[in-house]
This record gives sequence, structure tokens and C-alpha cells, in this order.
Amino acid sequence: MTQPRSTIVFDIEVAGFPWEEVDESTRGYLLERESDPTRRDGVRDRLALYPGLGKVIAIGLWLMEKDRGMILLEGKEQEEHPWEKVPHSKIYRGSEAQILQRFWQIVGARDAMGRSSRLVTFNGRGYDGPVLMVRSAQMDIAPSRQLVPYRYDLTDHCDLFDVLTFQGSTRDRYSLDYWCRRFDVESPKSSIDGSQVGRAYREGRIDDIGEYCLRDVRATGQLYSRLARTLLPLFKGGS
Repeated sequence: MTQPRSTIVFDIEVAGFPWEEVDESTRGYLLERESDPTRRDGVRDRLALYPGLGKVIAIGLWLMEKDRGMILLEGKEQEEHPWEKVPHSKIYRGSEAQILQRFWQIVGARDAMGRSSRLVTFNGRGYDGPVLMVRSAQMDIAPSRQLVPYRYDLTDHCDLFDVLTFQGSTRDRYSLDYWCRRFDVESPKSSIDGSQVGRAYREGRIDDIGEYCLRDVRATGQLYSRLARTLLPLFKGGS
């Protein structure tokens, strides 16, 4: 009997560049494209949301078959070792380039049958995947695989945000925390949320960011397990 492909859940955290380090032309462009004048003052705090204007500081991964996680965290280089902050997890520290390279090694690996892992995210097609590929290209690192493949096939990348909006059919959008609560999955909420990552990074709270990221990815994996038995078989490539 053929063994199923492995499944890797991933999530990232990004710190926007300091506003002062962004060139004047780009700053002006970003301010001009914000049509709501009341939101222009906040543009400098949202740089992590713009392509190529943020630094990847944490990448969380969860291997579903082994129920084990790994956090790739920016910092002084340390080989992977157990991490007590999140049960059943390991941590690897390195520069931004090093954690990106380690990510591509992991997701680019193939099993004995030549198959890559199925990737699972929450809004990974809309944010995490493009950010990882663009940022890697900026640093002259070649991605090992396409993270945003054909939208209507879940075989290679199952984005639960897409699944729960029925691939764009529903108008309303809800957060991971919202859906975890609906499916009795422990909420990943902590002392940090995505909007606070930049400030926490500047304060040196890198371990807190890593813990937040890894708990997010673990919750995404648990939500995936619930949907794998119910909704996913209704989609192409979902079973």
C-alpha cells in the first residue's frame, strides 16, 4: 500500500523595515496610493504588509504525521535543538538568509517516491507564500518550489483560508482565531498578535515572536485535521 505524502504546515512573521530606511520615492508612493487620508499616518507601521519591505524573522513549521514542530528564528546561529517553550518542538537560529535557506531545504525535500510534501497554511497563498518567495529573491536565494500554485487544486498547497471562503465564493473573511473557536481548536492567541510583531522585534522579544508563530502553526495544523475529514474531500486535490 502506497504511503501518503507528508504534510507540513507553515506560517511566518515579518518585521517591516524602519520607515527612515525606506527611500523617499517609495515612501511617497506608498502614501499616495493610500486613498483614505485617515490611514496615511499608519502606513509606516504596516510596511510588513508591502512586498519587499519586510524582514522575515520567524518561520514556523509543523510536521503533521509526527505531530512535531520547528521554529526557524532569526538570531545568532545555533543548530536545531529542543525548544521548551512549545511542547514537541525544536528551534533553529540563524540570520534571515540562513532561516530562509533552511526553509527551502525542508519544503523542497522529496520522499522515496519522489514526492514533495503537501503544504498547509492559513492565508499562505495571499501572504506567506508570496512574501517568502519575493524576500528570498531579494536576497538572491532561489526558492525550491512554487508556494502559490493553481488556486483550485489543493494537492500541493492547501490554504485553509481559501477553503473556508470556498475559494473566494463567500464575501466575509474571518481570522484563524475565529475559525479555531468554531471548530473547538485551542486558540493560538497570546500576548502578541501580527500587528505587534514589528514593535516586539524592536524591543528584542524575538523568542516571544517565535512562540507566537509556532503556536499559530500548530493551531492551523489542528484545524486542518478537522477539515481533512469533512470539507477538504469536496475540493479538487483535497482528499
